[in-house]
Amino acid sequence: MMSAVARLSTALGPVARASQRQAEKADAPNLSFEFSPPRTPDSEESLWVAIRRLEPLAPEFVSVTYGAGGSTRERTHRTVRRILEETTLKPAAHLTCVDAARGEVDEVVRDYWDAGIRHLVALRGDPPGALGGVYQPRADGYANATELVAAIARIAPFEISVGLYPQKHPESPSIAHDIDVLKAKVDAGATRAITQFFFDVDGFLRFVDQVRKAGVTIPILPGVMPVTNYKALVRMAGPCGIVLPDWLATLFEGLDEDPDTRRLVASSLAAETCARLQEEGFSDFHFYTLNRADLVYAICRVLGAREARA
Repeated sequence: MMSAVARLSTALGPVARASQRQAEKADAPNLSFEFSPPRTPDSEESLWVAIRRLEPLAPEFVSVTYGAGGSTRERTHRTVRRILEETTLKPAAHLTCVDAARGEVDEVVRDYWDAGIRHLVALRGDPPGALGGVYQPRADGYANATELVAAIARIAPFEISVGLYPQKHPESPSIAHDIDVLKAKVDAGATRAITQFFFDVDGFLRFVDQVRKAGVTIPILPGVMPVTNYKALVRMAGPCGIVLPDWLATLFEGLDEDPDTRRLVASSLAAETCARLQEEGFSDFHFYTLNRADLVYAICRVLGAREARA
């Protein structure tokens, strides 16, 4: 069995190469971070530790998620407003149309604008209960994210980000259909697309090439998920239709009781992914933080990000 020291050395190799490649570039990447609203006082404290740790990296924006079926609606609103009032960050609020009437959604949109929020992430959302459930639009609600984007654009001139699945939305018949949906969202007012996390970089690049050939020109931000718990990742990826490559399981094989090596492997993998994308011309990266900052901060440093000076 490979020793812990050997595994650490193996994990650090790609990080060093990524750092060297970034050192040869003049520009640091454009960053954005996703957080989730806290459920308990302890988780709220952890969230704000993460926010304060990442704030000095001066991201383009930070987004706050919306639970399945709107289950975190009030906590999302409260977190977004606190970020706006207590930090230098530009918050983007996730908004879904699941289990809500059109008038209720419109009221939330107006409240955000009145509060000074200028960026929304418009998503259809997951049905109440669990990820991967069957979605049934309300008769008096918005049927999908395209309708939601159009409604937001009618109410106020927000920045509007939308979601994108490089490996095909789990309910979609084809990649071509997903691209048609994206084009409809852009026509409705979307200004940016943020992808679901992925590990097949070549597949992602082929997908983006298809999107561009279809005439879509809005920025596409690759979603990056640092992996420290492979079993949890499998549970998360399944309902989202994300295919995990076999080599990823091999990387974490035998590390269940070795969290230090898992963290180094996670840093190495994410840094190498971002460095490869930088070589392909990408300069914007959206990190799914899971409300933890340490790995994300380290990866951003490898990529050339530095704390903003006063």
